[in-house]
Amino acid sequence: MPSPPRKTAKITAVGKYLPEKILTNFDLEKMMDTTDEWIRTRTGIIERHIVADGEATSHMATKAAEEVLRKRQIGADEIDCIIIATMTPDMIFPSTAALVQHQLGASKAWGFDLSAACSGFLFALDTGARMIQSGQYQKLLVVGADTMSSILDYTDRSTSILFGDGAGAVLLEPCEDGREGIIDSILRTDGIGSDSLYMEAGGSLHPASAETVANKQHYLRQDGRSVFKYAVKWMAEVSAELAARNGLKSKDIQLFIPHQANKRIIDASAERLGLSEDQVLSNIDRYANTTAATIPLGMADAIDQKRLKPGDNVLLAAFGAGFTWGAMYIRWGEVL
Repeated sequence: MPSPPRKTAKITAVGKYLPEKILTNFDLEKMMDTTDEWIRTRTGIIERHIVADGEATSHMATKAAEEVLRKRQIGADEIDCIIIATMTPDMIFPSTAALVQHQLGASKAWGFDLSAACSGFLFALDTGARMIQSGQYQKLLVVGADTMSSILDYTDRSTSILFGDGAGAVLLEPCEDGREGIIDSILRTDGIGSDSLYMEAGGSLHPASAETVANKQHYLRQDGRSVFKYAVKWMAEVSAELAARNGLKSKDIQLFIPHQANKRIIDASAERLGLSEDQVLSNIDRYANTTAATIPLGMADAIDQKRLKPGDNVLLAAFGAGFTWGAMYIRWGEVL
């Protein structure tokens, strides 16, 4: 007797949220020693969204999740679990997932936060997919959300120009015949990068104190050259490896949605895969690096731009602090 088809997890709806306030390169010119041209030529970024006073990661995540529920026309009480990928939670505890669960009114859902920096959404999506495949869950929300403006030193042009705030969310549901949805993934972590991209204080090693605040240890710090070198190499390699083991040639990939860290990293990864510009989703010019939110925001934009249809082969890739990186192959279905 032939074995039954492998159940997969498929994305059925995508939502996004971006704060109303926009910070342009020209605004940054007034705050630090930089220019619009310098930022654009080195990063591809023109503007980014910034949260309003009193707005944080849970608020953005909730807004993105609410859009998913509206599109799918379901109530929050139908959600089984909520996974929030973030490196800027509202607070160390309780989890941002608990806050979002309460704000949504998802009375039957449990949830947790997942921290993998810019790779967080990819790691969370893989985790959620395996939970769906277990057969125990029917509707699972995966949200990537980060308030990067909360940990940026706006006197440091090497880091503050790169990031923005935002959130993206997807709903995962079972696909019984296994013909669409999340087909394969490769995820990686290597602590060699722990001193290349980090926030030094605020954890158990360096708890918050007057000294850590005075020394600006609660801001993101980055060795840009090291991060760029590894990101270009490893994000491209893992994407090529995943494509090869699934028999995908360049012409077979309808859309590549990479993490939006730097236009040069995006271009290098696409070149390694042999992809043309129209096969690559890039929105870094409008949003900058929203960390865990970049890939779901990319999905939402691709849907809005009608760049995806059922049956399309979609490749996701990310690279983040840790170092963390990975790629995922999705056969696209009917997505709202």
